[in-house]
Amino acid sequence: MRPARASGFTLLEVLLALALVALVLVALNTFIFSMGELWGRNRDLRLFDQHVRAVTRFLERELRHASLPPAVTAGDRAVEAREVEVEFGRQAELVTFGLRQGSRILAWPERPLPEVVCSLEVRPGTGLVLYWRSVLEERRGSDAPRAMVLTPLATALRYDYYDEDFRRWESFDQLRRDRSGDLETPRRLRLTFTYRELVRETIVSIPNFDDGLPLF
Repeated sequence: MRPARASGFTLLEVLLALALVALVLVALNTFIFSMGELWGRNRDLRLFDQHVRAVTRFLERELRHASLPPAVTAGDRAVEAREVEVEFGRQAELVTFGLRQGSRILAWPERPLPEVVCSLEVRPGTGLVLYWRSVLEERRGSDAPRAMVLTPLATALRYDYYDEDFRRWESFDQLRRDRSGDLETPRRLRLTFTYRELVRETIVSIPNFDDGLPLF
């Protein structure tokens, strides 16, 4: 009878296995480090895009809250263009809306009040500013509204109107006036965000329920 062959790996087989494992580990480390470098390089881009989306969603949510019952009743204009005082001695034509229950982001010095009137403006070097105050404040007639910077990355605010005759959108740097000279409320807000060489433009639709309350 032929003697049974001893089981196990030869030294050559062990060395080949170790070499293969080493090659796999080197390739894996190279992949991980390259992905980490790519992730770090695109971190600013991702954070910038997240910030733009968050600001856009916030504005859409607040404008919608201002436009839905019980904030408004049939025939009310929830969002409108008007001339408002933003600082002592300075008036501005801005998009204005009311928040009957206020907003969670408003920092009141005392007890929060309802019936808050808000306006939006992009100030050069400052960003997107939300002016706000309650109609129930005792010093409303003498004090300028409070100002909150929603984002310092907003660099432009344009107003979109829809031309029914030509069926097209038109964008303006300033609020438009109708033939009678009254300010027209836009249908959309067009915001530009800038961070270093990154630029993003986003659109915030203004709810329009002039023909009655929504069915939901």
